[in-house]
Amino acid sequence: MAATLCSKIIPKQAWLPLAQSVRHGSKAVTRHRKPMHFLKQKLMAVTEYIPPKRAAPLGAFPPQTTTVKEESGLALLKKKQLKEVFGTNKMIAVAQNSGSSVEDMLVLKHRLHKHDISVKFFPNEIVRSFLSDSMYCNLAPLFIGPTVLLVSKEPKLKELLRTVRASQQITLLGGCVEDSILSTQGLLSYSKLPSLTVVQGELYVKQQSGTTETASTSAESS
Repeated sequence: MAATLCSKIIPKQAWLPLAQSVRHGSKAVTRHRKPMHFLKQKLMAVTEYIPPKRAAPLGAFPPQTTTVKEESGLALLKKKQLKEVFGTNKMIAVAQNSGSSVEDMLVLKHRLHKHDISVKFFPNEIVRSFLSDSMYCNLAPLFIGPTVLLVSKEPKLKELLRTVRASQQITLLGGCVEDSILSTQGLLSYSKLPSLTVVQGELYVKQQSGTTETASTSAESS
């Protein structure tokens, strides 16, 4: 009777096994991810979206002031000399100086001086700056590397070409003759033209011969 009452008042404790078996459901990974094809990698890299950079708000940076670089006194003097060269000479040839020594340049100056042709040296930067605002702007691309100007008050291309051919370090690049810009081939063609005196003489002879033929024809008809 007492045992029955005790069993009803005191609940029975749950029975726990001494050992529990734990079952792992994961298995060993034996498959690896297939690498992406090389062409697909390149396509993905090319088509990757690159967001634009965020623009800075107005007033975040101070305003940029453009400073005008003033030319030095030497540059202004050289430009003045260039203006005088182009204004007083009818023939201006541009030549490339391929490493002429001082002696070679003195010999060239002496030979050209016999034909009243002078050699002028000017920095390329100053020459291009001068030509950009003048009617001779198409000559600017010729001033690359060491260059010299061969100038004379009258066109003397035959004498110039004959003297330059004797110098291996000087190569003609082009020039300007009587306000006409010419290439190297143009200078050569211009040098083959007869002089103005010869043309005037031929024209005078043709006029005289035409007058004589007209007079003879009129005399015969009368």
